[in-house]
Amino acid sequence: MKITRQKHAKKYISFYKYNFKFRPPFQILIDGTFCQAALKNKIQIKEQMPKYLMGEVQLCTTNCVLKELESLGKELYGAKIILQRFQVRNCAHIKSPVGASQCLLSMIDDNNPHHYFVATQDQDLTASVKRIPGIPLIFIIQNTMVLDKPSPSSTAHVQAVQTGQLVTVQQKQSIQTLKEEQGLVNSTERRGRKRKRKGGPNPLSCLKKKKEDPGAAAAEACWGEEEKETPQEAYRRGRFAGGNHRSD
Repeated sequence: MKITRQKHAKKYISFYKYNFKFRPPFQILIDGTFCQAALKNKIQIKEQMPKYLMGEVQLCTTNCVLKELESLGKELYGAKIILQRFQVRNCAHIKSPVGASQCLLSMIDDNNPHHYFVATQDQDLTASVKRIPGIPLIFIIQNTMVLDKPSPSSTAHVQAVQTGQLVTVQQKQSIQTLKEEQGLVNSTERRGRKRKRKGGPNPLSCLKKKKEDPGAAAAEACWGEEEKETPQEAYRRGRFAGGNHRSD
């Protein structure tokens, strides 16, 4: 039975290595339910996990998972002690912790860029993880750890990639790298930019100047002479304007 279980694990690990670029050391995200089950079944996670996965592992958790265990009381004190021995990875909920399931789902979001395994006994979390392609699941059954077979979403994703319907994240990165090496990215950016055209002369400056009308100029001169006031008119205007005057 142990040999069969080991063969299945080797087969599934090869699937994730080839199709989703998993490499040792394998990073295992662990929640409180998995630690509680390991404690009850007397499973030494730190010793048995590398042997089962046939490679070096990094056991890790998050602050949200630890906070949830603390809030559940003394019944899960043993699980909390086990979990505190593992690495604590930074999550996006440092200021406002969320539930363990929600936190772990956020850690594997966006196509699982850090290639996490998820070790849990939570059925709701398991169902959510199985909907995301490329997430290996580990759980405990009858005193043994079991690596679940690839989910239907994972196998469907691989089939779509093989038939050319999808492009993986790794393939997109490779294509982008090749474009940069060949200088295609820079040339595309240059084509997108519009060249500034040399500015021509101002159209208003090209208009012909209007010829001055001599009759209008003479009329304007006459009008100016008419408006000039005599000294007597200025004196009278000053008096009626309310200015001070002295009596003779």
